Amino acid sequence: MSDSTAVLHDKRGPAFWITINRPDKRNALNADVIAGIKAGYHKAHNDPDIRVIVLTGAGDKAFCAGADLQPGKSFTFDFAKPNVDYADMLRLAQGATKPSIARVNGACMAGGMGLLAMTDMAVAADHVAFGLPEVKVGVFPMQVMSLLQAIAPLRLINEWSLTGEPFDAHAAKDAGLLNYVVPAAELDAKVDWLVGRISDKSPTAIRRGKYAMRAIASMSFDEAIAFTESQIALLAMTEDAREGLASFAEKRKPSWPGK
Repeated sequence: MSDSTAVLHDKRGPAFWITINRPDKRNALNADVIAGIKAGYHKAHNDPDIRVIVLTGAGDKAFCAGADLQPGKSFTFDFAKPNVDYADMLRLAQGATKPSIARVNGACMAGGMGLLAMTDMAVAADHVAFGLPEVKVGVFPMQVMSLLQAIAPLRLINEWSLTGEPFDAHAAKDAGLLNYVVPAAELDAKVDWLVGRISDKSPTAIRRGKYAMRAIASMSFDEAIAFTESQIALLAMTEDAREGLASFAEKRKPSWPGK
């Protein structure tokens, strides 16, 4: 039977919070958690008032410690199915057009590193440990690498995945995994600050910008510049662009129509 409390959804002003609610299991991933995160992304995108998604874990011990390794509850696959739920969650996040922030409140390991990598920005408490320990249980961070390779240097990914050894928050920031590292007592304030800096900007520009960044990620320069010059022309036709230019000329704060 599914557990509807495994992930909590909470609308806080312009932010939609998705909280993994299994602190007794170090917020480990299972089918209910994956379904809850996916449902949260869909809810956030269906609500025009939501401007930012915040992904975090309950408590202060773990953001997400990876897959639930209880006997009979991990590494079960339907081999007739070409894709798996965790991978579909990463695909969903990659295609999202609303920005997301990881609030990393505790240990971020294995599949939790995938959750971190699937967000657009991340803020972590300075005590947090990170790692890809899959080799210690005979597997490998296969799906996580799909996202990490676009964020962190290859040499570091090699070290993390081949040794399975943990590293600290400052090393994670130096590797490009985090935007900010703060004391635990300042974590929420920093997340709120970042939410505020996003939510007062044009939602249309952000939405179309995220779409474009995703589209050009695998393009050559010639392909990307051709695509983006057409995108800027389309963006200039939006109501948000007209409002932005008008507010600039009139020296006032813009009131974004979001269209």
